[in-house]
This record gives sequence, C-alpha cells and structure tokens, in this order.
Amino acid sequence: MILHIVKMREWQAALEKGVYHPASLDTEGFIHCSTPEQLLEPANERFRGQQGLALLGIDPEKVVAPIVYEDSYASGQAFPHIYGPLNIEAVRVVIPFSPQEDGRFLLPTELKGESSSSG
Repeated sequence: MILHIVKMREWQAALEKGVYHPASLDTEGFIHCSTPEQLLEPANERFRGQQGLALLGIDPEKVVAPIVYEDSYASGQAFPHIYGPLNIEAVRVVIPFSPQEDGRFLLPTELKGESSSSG
C-alpha cells in the first residue's frame, strides 16, 4: 500500500467526479505519495498543524496511471509518484489524519502493521 495526504474536502470532490486530480498533477506532473515508513517525514514537514486531512491508502496494483519511485528532492529516499489521475477504485482505505496538540503527526493505528510490509 502507498499513501497520499489529502484535504478531506478535495477527496469528497474527487468522489463526486469519479477521479482524483490534485493541483500537483498540473504543476509537477505527478501525485505525491509515500510508503507507510516514509509518511511522517513529509506529513510533519509540509502539513504540520493542518486540520481536515485524510490519508488515502492506495493499492498500487489497481492504479491505472504509472507509478514511479524516485528521489525528487535529493532526500536519499525513493518516494512513489503517480503520473496521472488517481482512479477512485484504487483507494483501499481513507483514514482521518489529524495532528497531535503540538501540530505533529503520528502514524495512525490502522497503519502500524503496514509499516513493516512492502506495499
């Protein structure tokens, strides 16, 4: 499973349209994702303190667009990027993703078993 952080209202709009097409697809050419092991780094760097978020748990086998693992920020980690719109049926689970009181995120309980498996 790969993960994508999304504003819940954007996900709800995608459900109405039948496809998820975030702004990053137009500006960067792909949808940012991470593995469960990688999740907290971008979550705490880019989304710290933000409310109204959710995690999309995506089944890579069901994603129609190409998925490329690449190190786009010279971090030394290859993050999964989806090069095209995300088809709704590839989303296996939607998990509310709220920060702690200090604004930092923790790995949701639902993903604790996922972080040790390749996904």
